[in-house]
Amino acid sequence: MLKEWLTADGWTVLEAQDGEEGLAVIREHRPRVVICDLLMPRCNGFNVCRQIHADKAIEDTKIIISSSRGYAGDRLNALQCGADEYLVKPFQEDELFNILTRMLEPEKSAFVKFWERITTTDDGLTPQDQPKHDPAAGSPRIETSDPVAPVGEDNSMKVKFWGVRGSTPTPGPTTVYYGGNTSCVEIRAEGEIIILDAGSGIRPCGLSLVKEFKDKALNVNILLTHTHWDHIQGFPFFVPAYNPRNKVSIRGFEGSFESLEEIFTNQMKAPYFPISMAQMASLPKIKEIKDMEFKIGNVEIQAKFMNHPGICVGYRIKSSAGSVVFMPDNEPYQRLRGTSDSRERITEESLEYARKLDAELIEWIRDVDVLIIDSQYDDSEYQTKVGWGHGCLDDVVTLALMANVKQLHLFHHDPDHDDEHITRMTEWARNLVAMHGDPLQVEGAREGVEITLLPEYP
Repeated sequence: MLKEWLTADGWTVLEAQDGEEGLAVIREHRPRVVICDLLMPRCNGFNVCRQIHADKAIEDTKIIISSSRGYAGDRLNALQCGADEYLVKPFQEDELFNILTRMLEPEKSAFVKFWERITTTDDGLTPQDQPKHDPAAGSPRIETSDPVAPVGEDNSMKVKFWGVRGSTPTPGPTTVYYGGNTSCVEIRAEGEIIILDAGSGIRPCGLSLVKEFKDKALNVNILLTHTHWDHIQGFPFFVPAYNPRNKVSIRGFEGSFESLEEIFTNQMKAPYFPISMAQMASLPKIKEIKDMEFKIGNVEIQAKFMNHPGICVGYRIKSSAGSVVFMPDNEPYQRLRGTSDSRERITEESLEYARKLDAELIEWIRDVDVLIIDSQYDDSEYQTKVGWGHGCLDDVVTLALMANVKQLHLFHHDPDHDDEHITRMTEWARNLVAMHGDPLQVEGAREGVEITLLPEYP
């Protein structure tokens, strides 16, 4: 549509399929203006802005960031990274041309539009993606012939909750039942150990792994949804990372202002922490995910951008035994745009666009065996939390029912919710399901609970 608008107005339009390809097009053709999607594989819009302004040959290029999300934080971060304008989809033709008129002189020039594309290749990591290690900064990995500890002898898929809270840890007598640690879930499938998020729950997870496997070498993959503090704060206390015989990989998407490696390295710098990341004897490998579909061993993984401030994704994880969707931070588009407290204009076109985005999410989670999802607020609470990037319980249940989910686990419990409050929310969700006569199982995510999925044989 943008290409049609601009071509009709006399612009020369160049197109690219993702952020990396777009930067190559920009450097080759030096366009006057770039329209860039915020959420793209291989290089997000924040990074594109930074790289344009770091290159003297193209630093004068004007940048318009377009996004389906209107969060004030995203807008501010984009402008701080170098964007000249921020357009929330859907927008009208005259909105775009009004911006161009303000931004440019009358003459027409080259124009670049990035189309978001989800690819189906592996993660495509190169040696350049690996963190550099200074031997003087800490102990190098000790190469050993010790076999990696076997993980399970059956074909099951096991899911265990280690941290279920959002925002901040909440220890105390009123949170004992569900637990007070922040986001961390362990999955074992196809011989792999995959840990989803590294909130404070990763500390007891690591201690349990050490106790279980004793002196056997471990191969652990940590998948991050995003780098907000409650999702990474526990990693410095992950004991397996201090064993030189273990292999620890951290995968996630680049941040708004820093690379994934910089984010993890900085949180362990003095004066914040007494041990630097370079001193972790396992020398954790940090890998930025480039594509939206990849594999860890024989486990198939799909990533999808979530409606949450910053660069945030959810993961769909599939093994021979079943499937799990993990999306701990997400705000449904329809509820956000259709609420009077929303900062966005409520128009029929905007609501229709929001319905389309939520429908795409429903299809992405369709028929999943286990859905672990952000259910932070009840309906009355959400009215004062519109635009915070978190889910409303009633919407979450509706989404799960429409997607034919088998098990729904309410996750990312609010730090102000005690055990009684979470239990009431869980019971209300079960009542909603019962009114629909659906077999969907609903649970409030609880630390220590383990789910086992078994393969279905004909």
